[in-house]
Amino acid sequence: MCLAVPGRVVEIREEDGTRMGMVDFGGVLKDVCLAYLPDLEVGEYTIVHVGFALQRLDEESARQSLALYRQLGALEEEFGDHWGLAAQQAGERRPPGTEETMS
Repeated sequence: MCLAVPGRVVEIREEDGTRMGMVDFGGVLKDVCLAYLPDLEVGEYTIVHVGFALQRLDEESARQSLALYRQLGALEEEFGDHWGLAAQQAGERRPPGTEETMS
């Protein structure tokens, strides 16, 4: 199974003429190609599949998806235990000024 995993863009740069970024998947940082989403900005969420950002996603949808993947054990199955831990941590951490957590 291959998942499209939501993450938050924390950095954008150009690398050899290609728009790239660092995406935070609840504490796991990965380089991602952002070429398909030229107007995506730092702080926004995206769905990433095999290293490519495919679609913009709102924060609540990202958190709900991670919670569902965690419940199903899909992140652990796909990526190993560290991804499940990352999803759990994503639910526990919130940006400053917000109080809700993912359940």
